[in-house]
Amino acid sequence: MGAFLLLTAWRMTRGTHGWTPRIILTGASLLAFGYSVLTPLYQAGILVPLSKIGMMGINPDAVIIWHGVRLLAMNGGWLMFGLGLAAHAGLFETVKSSAPVQAPRPRTSPLHEPVA
Repeated sequence: MGAFLLLTAWRMTRGTHGWTPRIILTGASLLAFGYSVLTPLYQAGILVPLSKIGMMGINPDAVIIWHGVRLLAMNGGWLMFGLGLAAHAGLFETVKSSAPVQAPRPRTSPLHEPVA
């Protein structure tokens, strides 16, 4: 899944320039690392899940660090990928009005003028 996502993101951003393709490819790279490297290592038992931190012979520092790497790669990857896709789709762009900007007219009467 990680390699497919990276390849799809690369093909989608191949002809574009600027920050949008960089953000998309950064997110896709983080997700590819998470899905292609970290998840199989967790499933194979090489990286120990956080729930086994109290077991004998397991270094708790390494467990917490790898858990942090996994959280950063997966959550940061989805965040960057989603923000890049939203920027690519133009969701953050504002519509510019073609009307000229007019200065407000000054008041001719004071604010607290009696009505009667």
